[in-house]
Amino acid sequence: MKHEAIYALYPNVVTIDDKEGAFDKDGNKVIVDKILVDSWKDPNEYKNLRSQEYPDFRDYLDAIVKGDQTQLQAYIDACNAVKQKYPKPSNT
Repeated sequence: MKHEAIYALYPNVVTIDDKEGAFDKDGNKVIVDKILVDSWKDPNEYKNLRSQEYPDFRDYLDAIVKGDQTQLQAYIDACNAVKQKYPKPSNT
């Protein structure tokens, strides 16, 4: 089961059992629309994708310490390329 999607789509769900289903605070089973859950997109996914591809921050610090504007601009350009590749959703 896609736990994060279920919690996001069904705020009354407090526990999920992969075999038994989703339950509210009183232990009542919550009917989950599988199609809706499967189609849910994590609005924060772009953050995870970006963090995996951003250049090492030590390159930025190295450029600052050395006063190397070319290296600093290369770091900024690399960060901006990642931001363009994984844009922030418009509703976030």
